[in-house]
Amino acid sequence: MHTVALVIFDQISPFEMAVPCEVFGSDRSDMGMPNYRLTVCSVEKGPLRTKAGFTVEAPYDLSMLREADTIVVPAWPNIDETPPAALLEALRRGYGRGARIASLCSGAFILAAAGLLEGRRATTHWMYAETLAKRFPNVEVDPSVLYIDEGQILTSAGTAAGIDLCLHLVRLDYGAEVANVFARRMVVPPHRDGGQAQYVQTPVPPSPDEGLLTETLAWTHANLAEPLTVAAMAQRACMSTRTFARRFREVTGTTPLRWVLNQRILAAQRQLETTEAPVDWIAQECGFGTGATFRLHFKRVVGVSPTDYRKAFRRNPEGRAA
Repeated sequence: MHTVALVIFDQISPFEMAVPCEVFGSDRSDMGMPNYRLTVCSVEKGPLRTKAGFTVEAPYDLSMLREADTIVVPAWPNIDETPPAALLEALRRGYGRGARIASLCSGAFILAAAGLLEGRRATTHWMYAETLAKRFPNVEVDPSVLYIDEGQILTSAGTAAGIDLCLHLVRLDYGAEVANVFARRMVVPPHRDGGQAQYVQTPVPPSPDEGLLTETLAWTHANLAEPLTVAAMAQRACMSTRTFARRFREVTGTTPLRWVLNQRILAAQRQLETTEAPVDWIAQECGFGTGATFRLHFKRVVGVSPTDYRKAFRRNPEGRAA
């Protein structure tokens, strides 16, 4: 069973502590889903105060990080305070033995202080991105995304982006279909398009075309096999192409064609996991046209070929990995 170690410390955010607990600590065996082994590990001794005023006590200390396949580091409560040396050393040891390490929000400052972000792309809450970049100039800070996957090291933006990253970890471990079930159980989207840019600026005022955009997204999702263009989507939304593209980015944080590509990839992942359909058929069904085009886009986005993805994540009728 995959072991996830959650690091907690004094003045921790209850929400960002709860997200990994919900994703990795809940028993979903009644749904035929795989479970993780979650160990909550405290940096300090004794009950810890949360930012909400109540206290929590972890059953383990940092020594349990030695057994973790994945280590999750939530938001560090004071970015101007140097994290404890024992924590930094434990993270370095974990990295050295091959553990996957993920930070949520300002937890990136802990990973950076441990030297684990040197020469890597990383993200954090948009409010702290400039500080992270100045303090650690060898880190390529990208404040525009919800999370960044650098392989063994992953970082997320603030608060709810931690859900996105944790579900991404589930997707890496067990495939998109399992991650979708986890998301449905949590009543959250399995994958959000766009990035932090949606939240940095003053929110876009509601407008009459919001409903049209929602209808257009639903129509587009139902017609992924068709040759979808920005012009066709704009016509469906009763807008000019230029206005549609602008409003689409304002609302979703991404471009129409990038959104369509992501939806096609997700649909293809589901087909690869749950059916034995030929790859070329899936390419047609999901709107990629040819198998060659499908393989090219799938490998670029997912990191492996469709065939290798199916070998890793094919589910049997009982919902378990083949």
